[in-house]
Amino acid sequence: MRNFLIFISCYFLSISFSNASVRVPKTIVISTENHVRVRFGAKKLSKALAKLNYSTKIEQKDKLSTTYNAIAIGVFSDKLFVNNLPAEIKNRISTTKKEGFHIYTGKNGMLYIVGNDASGALYGCIELADQIKSSGKLPRQIALSDQPEMVLRGTCIGLQKPDYLPGHDVYEYPYTPETFPWLYDKVLWIKYLDMMVENRYNSLYLWNGHPFSSLLRLKDYPYAVEVDDATLKKNEEIFQFLTKEADKRGIWVIQMFYNIIIPKPFADKHGLKTQDRNRPIIPLIADYTRKSISSFVEKYPNVGLMVALGEAMEGVGQDDIDWFTKTIIPGVKDGLKAAGIKEEPPIVLRAHDTDAPSVMKAALPLYKNLYTENKFNGEALTTYTPRGAWADLNRKLAAIGTINISNVHILANLEPFRYGSADFIQKSVQAMNKIYGAKGLHLYPQTSYWDWPYSADEVKGRLLEVDRDWIWYKEWARYSWNSQRDRSEEINYWGNELANKYGANLTGGKAILNAYEESGEISPKLLRRYGITDGNRQTLTLGMLMTQLINPFRYGLFTLMYESEAPEGEMIIEYAEKEWKKQGHIGETPVQVAREVVEHGKKAIQSINEAAPGITKDTAEFKRLRNDIYCYDEMANFYAEKVKAALWILRYKNSNQVADLEQALPFLQKSVDHYAKLVKLTENSYLYANSMQTKQRKIPMRGVDKTFIHWKEMLPVFTKELNHFKRSIDSLKSIKQGTVAAIVPYKSADVKVLNETESYVIAKDAPLFADTAIKIKEVAAQLVGLKGIKLAKEKQIKIGTEIKFSTKAPVKLLIGFFNQKDPQYLAPPQLETDASANNYGQSEIKISNALVPYGFPPVNVHAYSFPAGTHTLNLGKGACLVLGFIDDKQELRIFNAGLDGRGKDIDWLFE
Repeated sequence: MRNFLIFISCYFLSISFSNASVRVPKTIVISTENHVRVRFGAKKLSKALAKLNYSTKIEQKDKLSTTYNAIAIGVFSDKLFVNNLPAEIKNRISTTKKEGFHIYTGKNGMLYIVGNDASGALYGCIELADQIKSSGKLPRQIALSDQPEMVLRGTCIGLQKPDYLPGHDVYEYPYTPETFPWLYDKVLWIKYLDMMVENRYNSLYLWNGHPFSSLLRLKDYPYAVEVDDATLKKNEEIFQFLTKEADKRGIWVIQMFYNIIIPKPFADKHGLKTQDRNRPIIPLIADYTRKSISSFVEKYPNVGLMVALGEAMEGVGQDDIDWFTKTIIPGVKDGLKAAGIKEEPPIVLRAHDTDAPSVMKAALPLYKNLYTENKFNGEALTTYTPRGAWADLNRKLAAIGTINISNVHILANLEPFRYGSADFIQKSVQAMNKIYGAKGLHLYPQTSYWDWPYSADEVKGRLLEVDRDWIWYKEWARYSWNSQRDRSEEINYWGNELANKYGANLTGGKAILNAYEESGEISPKLLRRYGITDGNRQTLTLGMLMTQLINPFRYGLFTLMYESEAPEGEMIIEYAEKEWKKQGHIGETPVQVAREVVEHGKKAIQSINEAAPGITKDTAEFKRLRNDIYCYDEMANFYAEKVKAALWILRYKNSNQVADLEQALPFLQKSVDHYAKLVKLTENSYLYANSMQTKQRKIPMRGVDKTFIHWKEMLPVFTKELNHFKRSIDSLKSIKQGTVAAIVPYKSADVKVLNETESYVIAKDAPLFADTAIKIKEVAAQLVGLKGIKLAKEKQIKIGTEIKFSTKAPVKLLIGFFNQKDPQYLAPPQLETDASANNYGQSEIKISNALVPYGFPPVNVHAYSFPAGTHTLNLGKGACLVLGFIDDKQELRIFNAGLDGRGKDIDWLFE
């Protein structure tokens, strides 16, 4: 049940002036306290009244007269209202929380808009303006109280780009007119901020790797600034403009930054990398960062900070705690002292890739105004029934006693198609509140985060994402204010909104809503039941390879998605295994989802076509929306048919019957046919599917230099996959029983290791570590004979692994990761938590279950590529195997050696 009061009684005898040409003058009275938010709200209300031809004026007073035609606006504690408020208003406002308001018509005809604070008064003005707009009347009598459910309700803008800047790494984007021309567009900012205040958002997050070197010049490190003097001045001016305009609208600007990232000029001067996840805290970098934060807080004391301790630091560990408590918080305090300010500005700790509860425990005695933030469904939208370890973490954060903010992040499974399921979003906000205990929302753009402010639509002049995805912002805002709204009333509300948007009747508006809601189930269900990851390394709408469906662990399966960000159910490989063993199934199954998404697509198309004849406004946008619905339908059918094929193929893994593969063939053919239709729907309507177009993107294909970003690039891949499968079936029919392909072992490359001298030859019973007797039990034939580097296991666990070497030719270094989560083992590269996890092409497994030591879990092999030269590879803390160097030209076919005892590799059917 709701834990706050909302009393609405808006009634009777609204004055209709539809036939009148002259309006009665209306005076708006605000207090002399001169709250900028109250004045802004009064102006908003004045504009709404002017559209009804009222003649309005705004006056500042300390006392209220008995003027009948006045509207009094202010904060409960203002001088204006001392001894002047009716008892009923006093009683109501006394129980109202932060940002709450009360609108009331007094006995003398005076209309009061009283806020618990300035933001509350502002929202009261917006509420009344909305009612005037909706009804075309000013209510004669009104009594209404309201307040938000979520304490923080914020949107996010990334100062990021689809690809890297020359000479820079991930997240490194200095603020310049060349890189971000829109940043200096004041008209655009006003448009965006107005959208926010109209939807009652109260926080704006600006994401960047290291913003300080674009916004200030430090006395002790003047060379660290990354922009010229003219640009620095522009940046200061636009930042001051933005924060001032945001404050008028009750919006708190929050600057996010990653740790530890340093500016390139600073890094170059001191011979450092701009970011190194495995680098310990260096006093020079700590001093620079502390002084950057101090200077920023002194210059912009009303701007909050959001701190990401993960990705550019090792993640969980004492370094995170020390960096937060010994560098960041002291930097904030230094800035406050320099500015002569006692009130602590808020600091938001991002829980991503760090032990946030431990960091908060250490930080709260030092600094009180702290918040935490954590992802809702990872970097996607998958479910409104989160569970498992992720739900436990969110509850733990909420239990700290500070506000925990739920972050709707990236939306990698939604872009680029339009999303507007009010039902799914309402239930998601309810889950944030009831399951996570969250009291804040941090909302990403629905699409094109990396290409903001534009959407991916191929439209002359480009579409602004904020315009295209208006319903996305409006729905999340509406339910973060109050998630307990009656569902039947909500259908009418959104039906009317959509009817007004497209010039349709209510029936047509409801049909459009139903199309949104049916299509809105497709991407969440597909990812949570078939996907590799909730992260933005996967672009769901581009499809998936068959090997990704039948051998997901090869691609770095992110199991948390299935365990926490989906209803209880089964993966494709689990379902196939149970079918073979004739075991019962649990929860949501792949077959069930295949059936359901096809039905959702069919119903969505039916609804959008029912609405089409009645559209009289914004017809171009409706046409684009309708096309998206058809895209959802084809995508649903593509996946459904491919999953049917995958289940027959997995059956073959156990049966060895070619007939099972032949059963799969027509389904795979149908999936390609549906994908071809998807290509036709998108080839002239979208510029790309995914806005992140760097090497971090891996699923379905690795994206390098903006490749494989469009469906038309993927169709040849799926066609090739189909044709290869056909040839594999023909080959199996012609191969004689017992024929085995020859295995060619890898050859060691000529490399000089500079810091480790002990080596070993990989073979059965070879010892793996310098300080233990652990030996190899089984090893893939391809690895036999390679020259591994023998390291001390305990040293790896305590301080990590460093390999220095020189090579005259490009090479690959093979690293073995134990296939089990355990603090003693080095975690494999994972793009979900480490954006640098593919800097050497190392993120995917090359050979699964390639080696098994006695008494230890199987080992997966990853390959790190290096050009000719001298190199240093630093790995994190934990045991791993350095299995040797091979020539970069050596063919490295990805496969599962199967030494874990779980069956043979069948990926060759498609590769």
